[in-house]
Amino acid sequence: MTAQHDLQAADASTDTVPARVGVLGGGRMGGGIAHAFLLAGAAVTVVERDAQAADAARERIERSIDASIARGFAGDAEQLRAALTVASSAAAFDGAELVVEAVPETLELKLSALSGIEAQLDTDAVIASNTSSIPLAQLAGALTHPGRFIGMHFFNPVPASSLIEIVVCDTTDDALPERARSWVRALGKTPITVADAPGFASSRLGVALALEAIRMVEQGVASAADIDLAMELGYRHPTGPLRTTDIVGLDVRLGIAEQLERDLGPNFTPPQLLRDMVAAGKLGRKSGSGFYDWPDTN
Repeated sequence: MTAQHDLQAADASTDTVPARVGVLGGGRMGGGIAHAFLLAGAAVTVVERDAQAADAARERIERSIDASIARGFAGDAEQLRAALTVASSAAAFDGAELVVEAVPETLELKLSALSGIEAQLDTDAVIASNTSSIPLAQLAGALTHPGRFIGMHFFNPVPASSLIEIVVCDTTDDALPERARSWVRALGKTPITVADAPGFASSRLGVALALEAIRMVEQGVASAADIDLAMELGYRHPTGPLRTTDIVGLDVRLGIAEQLERDLGPNFTPPQLLRDMVAAGKLGRKSGSGFYDWPDTN
């Protein structure tokens, strides 16, 4: 190992996550974010819209913890469960050092969520959005203290993904991006840093590929499986664009595409096939059916 690598390893060893982390939204994405911070040693509070959703979020996260232990994570399941709080009021975020917003990709909903989060936090606490396409400058308008706001775009499924996209807007305090990168490294993941632009880097490229793949299915160019194989074997993508769309959720892809169409133009116009599948409830893995069948939707 070179001296430079030794220095990088030493730097990485000093990275830690905040002691108390909040996550607004306990669905598949929010639950995955909570899981990642729990395994990194944080006490995590997840807030959902009501008691029923909160119970479902707890069950989802505890199953994820058990799966990590079964795969060999050197932690204690009971201690991890004890570090998890699930609630149905944002008041539970009181005392958190970082809160990650992970609600659905709707501007009005995110603005309301961010405003509600800020009302519960000390002024030095950090607020992050998991938005995958909405410009941070629009979301920062909901906050009285926008300097403490940053994008932390996690990828689904969070436990298996090694990437987190750090998004920086004009109002973000200068020191915050490096703090966020340090948290990402402490999660055992790799940060990339991008400027505040529609779709950032990952969503803009990923959605462009997915939409073209859907158009090819729509036009009868090839089957979904063969299009995916073309990218997996020909370009060494670990998962093809249509299977990835099923994992992400067709409704999520549609929402991002509509946002990018508004911001960037007709290259991102959603194919009619995508609209029809979402309208029919074929949302991918979470619904059990999309471009592929997913018998286990838990």
